[in-house]
Amino acid sequence: MRGQRTTATRVGWIVFAAVMLAATTASAAASGDPNEGTAGGLDISDFSVSKAQEVLNQLYAYLAQYGLKILGAVIIFLVGRWVARLLSNLAASALTKAKMELMLVQFIKDLSYIAMLIFVVLAALANVGVQTTSFIAVLGAAGLAVGLALQGGLANFAAGVLMLIFKPIHVGDFVEVGGAKGTVKEISIFTTVLSSPDNVRIIVPNGQVMGGNISNFTINGTRRVDMVIGISYGDDLKKAKKVIEDVLAKDERILPDPAPLVAVSELGDSSVNFVVRPWVKSTDYWGTYFDLTANIKIALEDNGLTIPFPQRDVYVKEGKLATTKK
Repeated sequence: MRGQRTTATRVGWIVFAAVMLAATTASAAASGDPNEGTAGGLDISDFSVSKAQEVLNQLYAYLAQYGLKILGAVIIFLVGRWVARLLSNLAASALTKAKMELMLVQFIKDLSYIAMLIFVVLAALANVGVQTTSFIAVLGAAGLAVGLALQGGLANFAAGVLMLIFKPIHVGDFVEVGGAKGTVKEISIFTTVLSSPDNVRIIVPNGQVMGGNISNFTINGTRRVDMVIGISYGDDLKKAKKVIEDVLAKDERILPDPAPLVAVSELGDSSVNFVVRPWVKSTDYWGTYFDLTANIKIALEDNGLTIPFPQRDVYVKEGKLATTKK
């Protein structure tokens, strides 16, 4: 209440000063001295009720002409702001129910509110009689300039919004994006943060994430371990296959469905190669891969089977070396 009374008092003083200034100007104009109203002081003795009434009539005329427009503009602004806030809250609620990312929901809520509020302000100004075409042109030019200056950042921003909507990757997934491989730690509007297997923090712009191939090693829940095991040509193929299958059967991390595959894939230069392809959970991939590599080698050696390695036999033929005459 105190603040309202102070504001009303200030408005009263302003109106009073305007009336007095108008009266003084009118008096100076009537006396024929154009500088008296501005250069001289306020002549209270020359102030009359008729002149004050004339000034008040002019004020009433202005209020009658523009008062309703100003009042309408204020009403448009207040109601429009309320509607903008209501619609933005409804949009946020709908997006939240759709289980979208909280960060994206808040961003869309704020952006929609600001856009609707700009429209409301322009409508209020147009109701008063202000030409809003120039404002729209200025906003368009400013938006174009900002877009050209920040086109790289805006591309990352647009890619970030698409990532939050379509969710090709999630926090905790092991992925390969933008030439980098690691576990996703954070997805923001502009960048994606990865943690590599050797604990290096990698920040990838979202434009590179959405602009290239995305390899998600976690999202399907299971992965196939691909291994190649070679044995000597003189070893028993059936026995070697049985030994490898026994090693796979003893590992509880290997899934029964799909069934693991053990088959001869190639007759190499120095070995007969088996492909070993068991399926495991994504979280067990590397542990299973390393353990199987060691366990298969040990099992083959325990059963008298050998894993050949490239070697070359050199035969020297006896005889004299040819010499050349100088």
